[in-house]
Amino acid sequence: MQLNHLNLCVENVHEARDFFRDLFGFQLADQKGDAIVVMNDGHGFTLVLSNPLLFGGVIPEYPKDFHIGFYVETPEEVDQHCDRLEAAGIPMEKKPKKIRGGYTLYFRALGGIMFEITCLAKINLGEK
Repeated sequence: MQLNHLNLCVENVHEARDFFRDLFGFQLADQKGDAIVVMNDGHGFTLVLSNPLLFGGVIPEYPKDFHIGFYVETPEEVDQHCDRLEAAGIPMEKKPKKIRGGYTLYFRALGGIMFEITCLAKINLGEK
């Protein structure tokens, strides 16, 4: 079995669409105004971004440790993502660092949702 679909509730689907498109390479598959955006990653995963406020709901307060993770192949890719995020004005509390045998960047965006970018390759991370 493979996880291939996730609905993420956000207040601004346009901001979230641009975030996932510009910073993570997701492609727009469909959009219904301010309510729903459907995107795919080109590898069989579909991300739905929805604004529950438009359906009488509320934006959930995600738990502190809830996060969305991306794996990359090399530590250099983690650093490149860090540079792109900084250039896009995404604030980061800490730079990437070695954590649990990998090289990881954590940051918050889209109303405080935590994101992780990790390289799990068993390589020499040097002074990182």
